[in-house]
Amino acid sequence: MAGPVSTIDSVNLERKFLKHIRDNVHGNIFLEPIFLKFIDSEQFQRLRDLKQLGLSYMVYPGAVHSRFEHSLGVYWLAGKSIDIIKKYQGPELGIEHSDVLTVKLAGLLHDVGHGPFSHTFEHGFLPLVLNGSTWSHEEMSVTMIDHIVDQHNIDMDSELLKKVKEMITSSSDHPSQREKRFLFDIVANGRNGIDVDKFDYIVRDSRACGLGCNFQPERLTETMQVMDDEICYRAKDYLTIHKLFATRADLHRTVYTHPKVKAIELMVIDALVKANPFLHIASSIRQPSDFWKLDDSILKTIESSSQQELKESRDLIQRIRRRDLYQFCNEFSVPKERLDHFKSITPQDIVCSQTNIGVTLKEEDVAVNNVKIDLTRGRENPLGRIKFFKDYESKEKFSITDDRISHLLPAFYEDIIVRVYSKKPELVEAVSNAFENYQLKTFGRKAQVHETHEKKKRLKYLAR
Repeated sequence: MAGPVSTIDSVNLERKFLKHIRDNVHGNIFLEPIFLKFIDSEQFQRLRDLKQLGLSYMVYPGAVHSRFEHSLGVYWLAGKSIDIIKKYQGPELGIEHSDVLTVKLAGLLHDVGHGPFSHTFEHGFLPLVLNGSTWSHEEMSVTMIDHIVDQHNIDMDSELLKKVKEMITSSSDHPSQREKRFLFDIVANGRNGIDVDKFDYIVRDSRACGLGCNFQPERLTETMQVMDDEICYRAKDYLTIHKLFATRADLHRTVYTHPKVKAIELMVIDALVKANPFLHIASSIRQPSDFWKLDDSILKTIESSSQQELKESRDLIQRIRRRDLYQFCNEFSVPKERLDHFKSITPQDIVCSQTNIGVTLKEEDVAVNNVKIDLTRGRENPLGRIKFFKDYESKEKFSITDDRISHLLPAFYEDIIVRVYSKKPELVEAVSNAFENYQLKTFGRKAQVHETHEKKKRLKYLAR
């Protein structure tokens, strides 16, 4: 049996051993044999069947790229980042070949435990069927790595794998006592939110959706410097970093939380919840041997089934196919002064605010989506956590406040938007009136920008 992987042989290979892939975002990507051991597994290949943007392709037809190509992109950017740091600061930071391998492997495997439909499975479906669920795709990625290693007899150093797994979960767990802590900020940065995961998906998602993207990740990856065990950036790149966070927020507003995308997600969640007692979908999260078999095709499984137990779920999916969606009624942005004590609005809140117009609404007639959009740190400016340097001769790192750069930058960093949907087209007017009444009772005024469109209200006559 072969001994543990030699990191020198794994990273410093002749070109004849490298596999070449052409990526539509980063160009040529090269893979060493050790990474192919993971890629050429059914658990990793599953990522081809997980659309990166979940159900967004139902609104943006080009958004059909998968977590497979995103994972390759993060692998590539993670490798470029650590290579640049090693090139200029390798000796002083003590960067070894094993560090390079660890960072690249973390980038490759960071999403291997992701659920279907982007974050809808994790944040929409599971909390409804598993009360108090704290399941996360990062933790499943860690579990899945062990499963892949065991199933495919990949002989790797246990300490190296431990660091890979810590790098994947470092966005939520970032203890300061780690050795070479800066390495843990490359793939999933819990310290300030700047990482190659965002670099890849911001550019990739923008391109797939046909949107422009002015953010240039190479401007940061090629100029960053480690100071006091922290990745720092040139002061002149302050606006580039702001653009990173602003572009992410724009994608959330225009793509990820588009009103019709959320309507479809709400319908898929309802379909999965109704199908769960029969298909035991949620139970797949207990074991990686079951979980890797779950992907976006679960909708086709439900849709093509003739089982009577799945009829309600089947009908919902058929409505999506025929574009008979939950009807978006209206929305409002929660006033700034109310954000501190904002409590998510529920269908019950809307139903209890209905007016007496001859229709009695029930909670199952209404869907509410509370959308939070920020720059990654809630109401805190994420740039406040980032350290900058003057030039490469400088030994000092420092923070910069917005007002020292520009007075055109935002003074507030979070939005919460409340959207209300009618599950039946004939109830749009009743739901819209109840929603308006809720606003009057809560704020003393209508917070929405305009009335619900009359065309939507007239759907009740077309539905008869």
